Amino acid sequence: MKVTTRDWDTSEYLDSPEMIHEYLRVVMEDGDSELLFEAIGNVAKAQGMSEIARKTNLSRQNLYKALSPNSSPKFDTVKKVIEALGCKLAIV
Repeated sequence: MKVTTRDWDTSEYLDSPEMIHEYLRVVMEDGDSELLFEAIGNVAKAQGMSEIARKTNLSRQNLYKALSPNSSPKFDTVKKVIEALGCKLAIV
C-alpha cells in the first residue's frame, strides 16, 4: 500500500480566535522574531491573505514576502498586519 503525505500547513488549523491567540502568544514567548513573522503569516493566510492585504493597503505579494521565513519585515508592516488580524501589540 502506497502512503501519500503532504506538507504541514499550520494555517489550516487556526480556525478560531482562541486558537489564533494561543498560537501567537506561545510564539511571542519563544522570542524568535523569524518564527513570529512566520506565525503572523500563518494567521494571515488562515484569515485570508487577500482580506489582510485589503485591510493593510499592502499587496498580497508583499505580504507573503514580508511574512515568509528568513524575512525582515518593517515594524510598520508587522504592526499593520497584527491590527488587521484583530490583535494588538503590548509591552507588559
